[in-house]
Amino acid sequence: MFSKLFIPVYLALLIAASPVVVRNSPVNVQLARRFNVTGGKNVLAADQARAKFLKSGAKSARKAASGTSSIPATNGAVTYTAAIEVGSPPTVFNLLVDTGSSNTWVGAGTPFTPTDTSTDTGAEVLVEYGSGLFFGEEFIDQVALSDGLTIPKQSIGVAEFAEGFEGVDGILGIGPTDLTDDTTSAGGIIPTVTDNLFEAGIIGAKQVGISFEPTTSESITNGELTFGGVDTSKFNGTLHTFPITTTSPSNEFVGVDQSITYGSANGTTILAETAGIADTGTTLLLIASDALATYQNITGAVADPDTGLLKLSTAQFANLKSLFFNIGGQSFEFTPNAQIWPRSLNTEIGGDTDSVYLIVSDLGTDSGEGLDFINGFAFLERFYLLFDSGAKQVGFAETQFTFATTN
Repeated sequence: MFSKLFIPVYLALLIAASPVVVRNSPVNVQLARRFNVTGGKNVLAADQARAKFLKSGAKSARKAASGTSSIPATNGAVTYTAAIEVGSPPTVFNLLVDTGSSNTWVGAGTPFTPTDTSTDTGAEVLVEYGSGLFFGEEFIDQVALSDGLTIPKQSIGVAEFAEGFEGVDGILGIGPTDLTDDTTSAGGIIPTVTDNLFEAGIIGAKQVGISFEPTTSESITNGELTFGGVDTSKFNGTLHTFPITTTSPSNEFVGVDQSITYGSANGTTILAETAGIADTGTTLLLIASDALATYQNITGAVADPDTGLLKLSTAQFANLKSLFFNIGGQSFEFTPNAQIWPRSLNTEIGGDTDSVYLIVSDLGTDSGEGLDFINGFAFLERFYLLFDSGAKQVGFAETQFTFATTN
């Protein structure tokens, strides 16, 4: 819990420092992918700043039915956003979809205007993300995720100050509910959109299915959230589920235990079995520094000073082998093509048009700290993700894009 005096003092210091049965008529939330960061160094720096904050442990850091429905999401080369309506008459906000946080808030870009459905609780909200933060007032308001998927009374933050959210209006937090603990001056936890949909009987399980797709465009609507279950048309074969890891701090998020090998499931070990997270708010695939050194040595990749990413020659890329993510006895193949940045977007990150840049990047710390990898959306564009907060489990499945040569 924090005081009203604490927030302006805190900000001044910071700025100075710098598988379920789907309903007969499921409702989908479409997601849009947007590229709104100039320079690969900015992408990597933002991811590493977020990773550092997540590794600190969200809790400690912040203390200083009836079926399924789905909604669309937008994929830019850096963020996935969903167009969400708030109030009546509604204002549309493009919100970053985030499994690494759970507060939903607006006002970073498009301003919030109270309507007849808006109630100011009088509580203040403050949430950090490592690469940004916001603070403002808590409102209870009507939130429509899509047609037929409306929450009459959802807690939302209305930003009075936001930093690090250029190009989006805020965040749609779909992570574990406990991540909201003590983020308001009233204290306690805040029910997430998933919680409220379940409690209202709109969905039959506290589950969110997430579908992303690789793209070579700067902005395109090609993703989907499915609340209450999964959309079986978005993946191939079996959806494999695994318990949330018990290792801290990964267990506070969408955390799993996995190992990574090179060449085959029993190939050269890049990262021994350890805990980490799947995170839609991270762009790249981040692995512990010692693991990255092994990967770099095997592939021959060199650090590129212009983008901050690892770089391969054309000949080296031709010899690049798959990575295998081994989770709970299942192996998920991450192909050579999946390991590279979309070449048509090289210049957007300050790279050369003909070069090959890797999306496998440095977490910033060695393994053994309880959060040793982040499978960001560069990974999730190749695999379907299920976050089941009710059963405390995570699911992965292959999709039609797992073996695509999009990049």
